[in-house]
Amino acid sequence: MRAVGGGFGGAVRSVIGFLGLSVLAGALAAGLVVPFAGLAGVGTGKALETVQGLPVELETVPLALRTRILADDGSLVATLYEQNRVPVALSQVSPIMRRAIVAIEDARFYEHGAADLKGTLRALVNNQVEGTVEQGGSSITQQYVKQSLLDKATTAEERRQATAVTYQRKLTELRYAIAVESQLSKDQILERYLNLVNFGDGTYGVQAAAQHYFRTSALKLTLPQAALLAGLVKNPTGYDPTNNLQRAKERRDLVINRMLELRLISGSQASAALKAPVIDLTKVQKVRNGCASSRYPFYCEYVVAKLLENPMLGKSVRERTDYLKTGGLLIRTSLDPRIQAAAQASIREHSRSTDSAIAAITIIEPGTGLVKAMVQSKPHGRGKNQTSYNYNVEKSYPGGYGGFQNGSTMKAFTLAAALEKGIGFNYRINSPEQIDLSGKKFRTCTGTTEDPNYKPRNSTRSGNLTLTEATRYSTNTYFLQLSQRTGLCRPAQIAANLGMYNAQTLKPLDQVISFTLGVGYVTPLMLANAYATFAARGKYCRPHLVTSVQDKTRQPIQTPGTDCRQVLGPEVADSVNRVLSAVMEPGGTGARLNFGPWDLAGKTGTIQDNEAVWYAGYAPNLAAAAVVADANLPYTNLQYGHTLDGRDITDPTGSGTAGPLWRTAMEGALNDMPLERFHPPPASAAGPPDPVETPPTR
Repeated sequence: MRAVGGGFGGAVRSVIGFLGLSVLAGALAAGLVVPFAGLAGVGTGKALETVQGLPVELETVPLALRTRILADDGSLVATLYEQNRVPVALSQVSPIMRRAIVAIEDARFYEHGAADLKGTLRALVNNQVEGTVEQGGSSITQQYVKQSLLDKATTAEERRQATAVTYQRKLTELRYAIAVESQLSKDQILERYLNLVNFGDGTYGVQAAAQHYFRTSALKLTLPQAALLAGLVKNPTGYDPTNNLQRAKERRDLVINRMLELRLISGSQASAALKAPVIDLTKVQKVRNGCASSRYPFYCEYVVAKLLENPMLGKSVRERTDYLKTGGLLIRTSLDPRIQAAAQASIREHSRSTDSAIAAITIIEPGTGLVKAMVQSKPHGRGKNQTSYNYNVEKSYPGGYGGFQNGSTMKAFTLAAALEKGIGFNYRINSPEQIDLSGKKFRTCTGTTEDPNYKPRNSTRSGNLTLTEATRYSTNTYFLQLSQRTGLCRPAQIAANLGMYNAQTLKPLDQVISFTLGVGYVTPLMLANAYATFAARGKYCRPHLVTSVQDKTRQPIQTPGTDCRQVLGPEVADSVNRVLSAVMEPGGTGARLNFGPWDLAGKTGTIQDNEAVWYAGYAPNLAAAAVVADANLPYTNLQYGHTLDGRDITDPTGSGTAGPLWRTAMEGALNDMPLERFHPPPASAAGPPDPVETPPTR
């Protein structure tokens, strides 16, 4: 035998000293058979000081549990965790698994107290002979203490102390172990241990391990499966079968033979288990962590951003972030996988990730604000043709792109203000191809505004048009003159009441002369929800993604619910719906986008120089906004050098480019939904057949 650091004689002296120093017996516990002191290099006084300075009870932190985010049908959106763990009661762990872990880790667990004297003496002799602390002789209770202290550690120093290879640390574990044994039964300790320990490959606790490696539950584990898991605890990385199948088999077989040696299984059981395959690597069930690995990464990230705004999840963003990853929450969202799939199918049909232009679609439920789908053409990631930007949402969290200019989709708010003012469907304004508004004063909420050199033109039909006709054709010169009659204040107020603001600055939209032709930067989420308000007869609902949050005991945690209010008269909204329906009738800019028996309404939007094009539209059941845009500075005209679906863009308009995305998504989303109708507008909304022109507001 090799003699190092005193050799065998030194070991014998240490053991004698260990048995002789009874002064620590009272300091440790009356129930401990032999005091744990007199170890190499540790004096009795030092050991006593170490023990007496420890608290009587082991304070543990709650187990870190994984949080699940679900869609509205209960399917999984994402899992968030620091430790992938699903706690179970001991009664939910198969008896063979319990026997396996005890056999290999602490065969006398149910016979000894906090420490196993025989194991400790054996480890002490071996360590003294080798001159190092190679064997700990730790009981399962001591291992539970060590893992608890490590789990509780929040600093590098605390983690170092929890794993230090010293006799002082062993004394610390033992004192805590005595406290644990005085408070918990052996079965309770084993249950906590099985739920706490690392089983390799990112799994913690026996239930998550059973699901991960074998797609089964802890209750249904077989002998060879249990032996594999029990063997992992000593070295979760080294014996991980996904890392080294041969080492994992050798360790599993060692556990099986140990169980046979202890007569916990029969010879025939051991023989069969030894012949069984270690694992089917093709069936290993990875639990993806975080939104980036979700099927719906952009939607998921936006959900998390909204959760981090909820003070009920913690006092600070840091606390909320930690709680989301460790609290075992169950979060339900409004995402509808069927509608999401319809929107994604539209993206696949009309765009490619390699396109120079981007496409994005958001779909919302009118009357609730529930966000049902959110898709875009660039997939999530940092590689080529991928992006970390969410093109559907505002720039209020790291992933939000912050929108695009939205062009004539803004006309809907001027339309609402005009109808509210009593200007009817038949109201005519002479709308030439170009008008000179240079120096003309437009009334705002705080005074007036003007542009010294403003001579806008039409890109569609001109003439002496009615309100309905001008909306159908999206006639710019009509709506600019209409803005003179309504003033800019009321359209801006209506837009704000419907949730419109600058998605870059988060400030109100500017009240400028060209307001009705597009102003600021808006998002598909924002625009879809504003148009959903018209579908809901003037009831605005804040966009809503998180429908419920439950803690680990499945008790509800307060979270912002549906927030709706009437912001526009129902009859005014009904009138808006009637006029915007004309956009999708023959001759309208959205005529090619009509489909099926549905009542549909919408509006095109094309910004100056065609840098972005939109279509926003709705049925009574759903509202959606689709955008195609250049998302790379400096923005350039979509018609020159930009591709969509792998082809050059030749029709950079709301109807021609963004419209097909909207139609395909909505047609699929509305499929199988009940057929609903818009409420008819009041007869008075038409106005007289040949009304007297209302003068501009001064």
